[in-house]
Amino acid sequence: MSVNKVILLGNLGKNPEVRYLDNNKIVANFTVATSETYTNRNGERQTDTEWHNIEVWDSLARIAEKYLKKGNQVYLEGKLRTERWTDKEGQERIGKKIRATSLTLLGGRTQSDSADSNDEQTHQPENGHTNQTNHPQASHEDDLPF
Repeated sequence: MSVNKVILLGNLGKNPEVRYLDNNKIVANFTVATSETYTNRNGERQTDTEWHNIEVWDSLARIAEKYLKKGNQVYLEGKLRTERWTDKEGQERIGKKIRATSLTLLGGRTQSDSADSNDEQTHQPENGHTNQTNHPQASHEDDLPF
């Protein structure tokens, strides 16, 4: 038995880059920064930031395109993936990315989205095609499509 599961809580480093592919497929890529603060041996506070490359597909990519912005706090779950490619100089490269399968927007909505700024929005594809949404304090005036 084995498990490949990644859980991150961090902030978007840039707006999602979205690509539309054949067969109505859509993919969005963005970075998420996670930080850890600690006190070193000299008693000085240190912060280490780790950057994560994130990839979302289809319905989550559409949500990312519409609602995710640089600086947003996000909670996500997914799987660690290895990608291989050849660079311009012909060198084979290997990198890691996280293919997110669940996404929760934290910190409320922007003012342009809603006057109610305390909602969390959870999106998780069901069988890879649709979204389950959890709105703990959703109102009938909610104009979000999920």
